[in-house]
Amino acid sequence: MTCFGLVAGFALAQVDPPTEHKSLSLEKLGVIEEDMLQRQIGLGGYFMQLRAITIMPGGQIAKHSHETRPGIVKVISGEWVEGRPEGEATYSAEGIDGILEDGDTVHWFYNRGDVPASAIVCDLTPSG
Repeated sequence: MTCFGLVAGFALAQVDPPTEHKSLSLEKLGVIEEDMLQRQIGLGGYFMQLRAITIMPGGQIAKHSHETRPGIVKVISGEWVEGRPEGEATYSAEGIDGILEDGDTVHWFYNRGDVPASAIVCDLTPSG
């Protein structure tokens, strides 16, 4: 991968996003079910979930969209390298930035380090 520069925190690069997940572990930490979201705030058709996702060294999360699944990610150990069509950004446990996943987000992730990299992920997920 060749880097051409840095714009707004993203390294510009030519990228071929991954098409499959590799070397991941996922732990469910909690779920707010659809009926509670409907009763509490009038939001039907979704549930909210909190997960811990770990990418092992050399692992990756495939290219995906958040068109119908908004979320927030916070890296808590190691580093996640986020790829987007406009380039890459690195998020580490030491950083204060979260990764916002709104309706315009299309991205993928890598762990290019030599230790497992974990993040806490909270998202609204369509039911069914």
